[in-house]
Amino acid sequence: MQITDAQQIINNAVAKLGQDELTESALVEHILPHFSRVLARNDRTNEIYLANHSLGRPLDLVADLIQGALDGWYEHLDGVWGPWLDARDAYREQVARLLNWNDPKGVVPKTSAAQGLRAVINALPSSTPNIVSTRCEFDSIDFVLKSYAHKGRASVTWIEPDEADLLRVEPIIDAIDQSTDLVVVSAVCFVTGQQVEGLDRLIKHAHANGCLVLLDTYHAMGVLDLDYLELGADFLIGGNYKYTRGGAGACFLAIHPRHLSPSGGVPERGSIFSIDTGWFAKEEPFAYKRSDDPAYAPGGDAWLEATPPILTYYQALPGIMLSNAIGIHRLRAYSLDQQQHLADQLVANGITPRLIHHRGAYLLVEHDDGHQAMAGLKDAGVNIDARPLPRSGRWVIRFCPDFLNTRDELTRAAQRVGRVLGSG
Repeated sequence: MQITDAQQIINNAVAKLGQDELTESALVEHILPHFSRVLARNDRTNEIYLANHSLGRPLDLVADLIQGALDGWYEHLDGVWGPWLDARDAYREQVARLLNWNDPKGVVPKTSAAQGLRAVINALPSSTPNIVSTRCEFDSIDFVLKSYAHKGRASVTWIEPDEADLLRVEPIIDAIDQSTDLVVVSAVCFVTGQQVEGLDRLIKHAHANGCLVLLDTYHAMGVLDLDYLELGADFLIGGNYKYTRGGAGACFLAIHPRHLSPSGGVPERGSIFSIDTGWFAKEEPFAYKRSDDPAYAPGGDAWLEATPPILTYYQALPGIMLSNAIGIHRLRAYSLDQQQHLADQLVANGITPRLIHHRGAYLLVEHDDGHQAMAGLKDAGVNIDARPLPRSGRWVIRFCPDFLNTRDELTRAAQRVGRVLGSG
């Protein structure tokens, strides 16, 4: 199967939904049949999957597209590189569309969000940058920053959440001054699902102090309908593992146009340019020219690295194309409705969920022992996960409905949760 064929199949299915708000009946009729392989697992296991905030569930088209990429390799050998690079560019275009990013070339494929963070830190003019970040960042981001600090390659100021384990922008703003080089912060916190408010004020303050901002969009991308270009962060990192169903390794770094050279060439010393690089970032990668100074490709291509992991793009494209075709605003409205239904059903079964007012795609249930709760719920046929809160250390179980979950499933899940956790 070709990428254009997959896009047409998705467009045809989504067109049948109409232009109005999403309904369960329409989704079941027109969209769920394209997930037949993963949904067949429901019947085999009697499991209700509510870990959609962790690993997203793939379309059937994923296998078809990957097989098409392999078929081209078998048939054309090195002649397949044209279609393979077209797939990479299609991935960049789809991510740019989801982010409201006006330059697809400013979206640089990475195999992890952490890889994007390292590329940015290593691109800064200072060899030991002053970085402000928070205790609410994902483990990889947290670990990378601590590793740089431990090696003496960065100085990191850590901002704590408040007593409710929520992140406020005011302490981050207060920590930024003219000595700060970079702020690293999430749009949605990975443990609580809290949408961080006031990012526009934070970014404006950072820029007024000559500081750059890197925004982690992993739990916001495909969930919140944000115009990231208007928001104005210098760099975005994120990936398709979760809400856009792209699987492992399908991530990106997006660079604001203000930091991209339209002409390429040899960068000025002291400027922002990537040293996490490879031959695909060269000005003329297939000319095999060599000079004493590195001549970079123009725009975002200057942030590419070496030979890319091609199959990742085929793997990620169906999910992100589906999200774009349906529209994030419609997916968001449907998600909030599902979350409220699940919350109401949990209450009806003796469980009090924590609904953060400004949140991403999931709700929480607090518990003293997250490991015990996870084990009990999975034994009962509810697939979820749990994480410790960054400040209090108390565990929260994360429940993420998805449009593949019917209301009946959510009702049955709440009943099972009540039986397992009702006495806790």
